[in-house]
Amino acid sequence: MLRSVKALSDYVLKAKDGQVGRCKDFLFDDQFWAIRYMEAETNKWLPGRRVLISPISLGESDWQARLLDVQLTKKQIEDSPGIDQDAPVSRQHEAQWAKHYGWSYYWMGQGIWGATDYIRAPIDPDELEAVSEKELNSSDSHLRSINEVIGYKIQAKDDKIGHVEDFVLDDNLWILRYLVIDTRNWLPGGRKVLVSPGWVDHISWTDRIVGINLSAKAIENGPEYDPSLPVNREYEERLYDFYGRPYYWK
Repeated sequence: MLRSVKALSDYVLKAKDGQVGRCKDFLFDDQFWAIRYMEAETNKWLPGRRVLISPISLGESDWQARLLDVQLTKKQIEDSPGIDQDAPVSRQHEAQWAKHYGWSYYWMGQGIWGATDYIRAPIDPDELEAVSEKELNSSDSHLRSINEVIGYKIQAKDDKIGHVEDFVLDDNLWILRYLVIDTRNWLPGGRKVLVSPGWVDHISWTDRIVGINLSAKAIENGPEYDPSLPVNREYEERLYDFYGRPYYWK
């Protein structure tokens, strides 16, 4: 199902043996636009620790109760390799967490989640030893904070038009399907519209700008997005037909 990422903020995190905090942020990679980690707010329990949990360890969740199910014990999380709250996430950190939890290496293979486009179950420990020294020494794992990117300005092909207000998440594959663009501060009577990450042609992290390969007029007149309504296949078809883009589900 497609869900607002902002709406997941502050969800309670329930481990196998009790609550471990709340959802604070998500880290996605800027190549596949897939959520790689959920960042937990655990200051009352593990002060000074940055706790990141892969979607591999997120189970069935209670969306109405605003609860995310974490298929880990509190001890597993407490004993995980640490990283300071403000430290960047390196490939070495990711490899250490993968070995600790038994997560697959999403960066090894041609698929979104490594060998496949689907989230992989915990794998044979021998596979975790196959990562090369070159990969482990990579300083850039292409991870970006959702909270950081919200607010970035939108640069269309011919003009600036709006800012990133939210993201829409596919909670089966943990892929960001859409950026929510709010044009109200740029256009009289503006509104919210969706664009696919596949239509993004560049991002300036230093200037906080997302470039979209569409005209400002096209974005302005795109099918309006109402956060109170679900993003269903009928809406998606209208969206893709309006922009003349092929459906991602075919």
